[in-house]
Amino acid sequence: MTAIAWNCPPADAREPARQTIDIPATTLPRAIGELSREAGVSIGMDGLLPNLRTPAIHGRLTVDQALARLLAGTAYIARRVGDNAWRIESRPAASAAPPTVVDNKPRNMDDPGTIIVTATKREAPLANLPLAVSVYIPSASDAMDPASDTARVASAVDGFSATGLGPGGTACSCEVSPTARLMAKANRPWPSSSMAHAHLFGARSRSSACRRRARRGDQGPQGSLYGTGALGGTYHIVTRRPDTESFAASMTGGATLVSGGGTGLSGSAIVNLPLVRGTAALRLVGYRTDEPGWIDTGSRRNANRTRVEGARAALGVELGDRWRLDLSGLVQFLGSRDSQYVYAPGARARAGQRPEPHDNDLSHMAARLTRDGDVAVELVSGMTWHEVDDRLDATIGASQFGLANPLILSDDRQYRVLDNELRVSSDRGPIRWLVGLSHVQARQEFVVSLASDNAELLIDDDRRTTSDLALFGDVGFALAPTVSLEVGGRAFHTRVSESRLAPLREEYQRVRRTGFTPSAALSWRPRSDTLIYLRYGSAVRQGGSDINSVGQLELLKGDELQTLEAGWREQLGGGQLDAGVWYSRWDHIQSDLLESDGLIETRNAGEGRIFGADASLSLPLTGGWKLDSGASLVSARLVRNDLGIALDDRRLPVIPSYVVRAALSHDFEIGSAAASLALRLRYIGPSRLSFDPLVDRPMGKLIEGGLEAHLALDSFNLTASVENLFGEDEDSFAFGNSLRFATMRQYIPMAPRQVSVALSAIFAWGAPLATAPSRAWRLVETRDVLERQ
Repeated sequence: MTAIAWNCPPADAREPARQTIDIPATTLPRAIGELSREAGVSIGMDGLLPNLRTPAIHGRLTVDQALARLLAGTAYIARRVGDNAWRIESRPAASAAPPTVVDNKPRNMDDPGTIIVTATKREAPLANLPLAVSVYIPSASDAMDPASDTARVASAVDGFSATGLGPGGTACSCEVSPTARLMAKANRPWPSSSMAHAHLFGARSRSSACRRRARRGDQGPQGSLYGTGALGGTYHIVTRRPDTESFAASMTGGATLVSGGGTGLSGSAIVNLPLVRGTAALRLVGYRTDEPGWIDTGSRRNANRTRVEGARAALGVELGDRWRLDLSGLVQFLGSRDSQYVYAPGARARAGQRPEPHDNDLSHMAARLTRDGDVAVELVSGMTWHEVDDRLDATIGASQFGLANPLILSDDRQYRVLDNELRVSSDRGPIRWLVGLSHVQARQEFVVSLASDNAELLIDDDRRTTSDLALFGDVGFALAPTVSLEVGGRAFHTRVSESRLAPLREEYQRVRRTGFTPSAALSWRPRSDTLIYLRYGSAVRQGGSDINSVGQLELLKGDELQTLEAGWREQLGGGQLDAGVWYSRWDHIQSDLLESDGLIETRNAGEGRIFGADASLSLPLTGGWKLDSGASLVSARLVRNDLGIALDDRRLPVIPSYVVRAALSHDFEIGSAAASLALRLRYIGPSRLSFDPLVDRPMGKLIEGGLEAHLALDSFNLTASVENLFGEDEDSFAFGNSLRFATMRQYIPMAPRQVSVALSAIFAWGAPLATAPSRAWRLVETRDVLERQ
């Protein structure tokens, strides 16, 4: 028999009747250890406790009450064996928890094991939602790193991938997967508006190109809730709100070494400062990452080095009567010294050419006023400033513009977005409902120019202003004890004004559109742990513009997307099985094509049809092991061709035919330290670059692998990881410089194997700040919303 004690106070110590207990959501052994330390008592058991997840506990409690909450739903009970000692024992058979009764009751949001989803713009248990949802749990390094980005999420989620032009140029791909499954554009910031909304702190931050890296989507046609442009879904970043009860701070430092490349350093700091305990608090975050380069350009070694630095500030004020005000601000500056495409498969170097730097700067402010209760109220207002600047080597491929000895092509883009939204909702009673009013005003400016040593030529000047006013809502109710229906919709009015430089003169166009995008879902719950559903969703996107063959501005038809999907969700103890099939009809596809002059223009490609299926399994195994796996299969084709060119291959570009992933993790103890190991693998199947046979390139058929180890002891966390575990060098994206594309093949190889190490220190007064990843992220759902805490 072995007895484990986490703390041994003096035998004559007396327990207070009640004391303040503040334990974050973590694993059972660590929660028991924290309770022992906070309460100053001894807690032991025969053998080892399993690594079960436990809920957060806050309040003035006795040790008995705290233990009862931690052990609720497990096979253990706690028995007092002395004034200051407790023993955890197996629950006697006679008092074992009663067997689960087969019923159709939805999960309660107060249940500690319930995952709460906010994709429907209000909180709802995952088990009750009739839509496809993937639960993403970040690794230990992600949880401690405020600069971790989209690519980390994409590698672990079905239906979401990031195909990149490099840091700052990483773009959401056209992959299509349940509830659609991010169909955003993939590569440079194209002229047409984005297919995926980006939201920061609840307010929309972009209405155009997807190329961003504002560190952390909802995928699928979400027009009924999120408005025009949300064909591919919504990418939502929600930061942790300031805690008015306790001071906490953390610091993280790390280093990265790239095989055959350079070294990089990173650092971050987080401070939570209560200003008036229980009433107001301030939270500050700062980070900087110097990412190593690994592409040699002529004599320039590791030319594609990247710097990312940013800061966030948030002020939270409890106003009383369940009202709260949150003010948030974010700035981020990203700069890459050079691009990372090459001219030979698997190469890490290219011949000397002019540097191609990239800058991507983002500023965002938001105010959020909320009231909880039987009727919840939320008012959000946000303003975003975003600038994206690219420089391309124009010494090859730019002679057709008529400028002697061209050197640099400059592509400068500015975005301004003002978003205001008011929502009122209620989930109490037999009818669940939400109604909202939204107004978005966005301005974007695209300026493309060509420069030589002593002259500059303006090639394109495109300025667009968009205004969108919408009334939206949904309602859900039970048709029978086991059957529920949800219906929703969004009525919108959009105005787009655009001026653009044409060959003969400046052209100006204005278009208005009024419409309605409905949604509906029917769900059946044959048992309490099973949900079967059928869902319909729709969305539209305003049309872009094109300069036609006679030099006039021509407005394009807007995309329209309808998706019908069927899904099955099964709760498996501490795991979950999800499976789904879907069919999407995509009309008036706006596709960005490479023109003969090396510039990008938008065309209406025609109509597409998409069939797909996917499945994911998350399953705890014995001994602290866990399996997380998934696969998706997609057939996406153009069924009507409006491009005016013959197509031998009608597959939609950039959509992999299939993706398979698996991750195996193990949590264990090393002495008093908590440790974990995780292995991740993902295979991305074949895809293509473009409809146009002259510029089409094969892509995909690559495997991604990563290994991570984590060790947490007291206030310190040590993480070591290896990315591109197998040293693959496949072509991740077959595009680089558009001017050179017609004369030479281009490849973007996978980043080489890299090893990273990071050390974090955490400090807290008043209440502990957890060292476990689950504390850094309250809930992360993709395919419907990603919430960064």
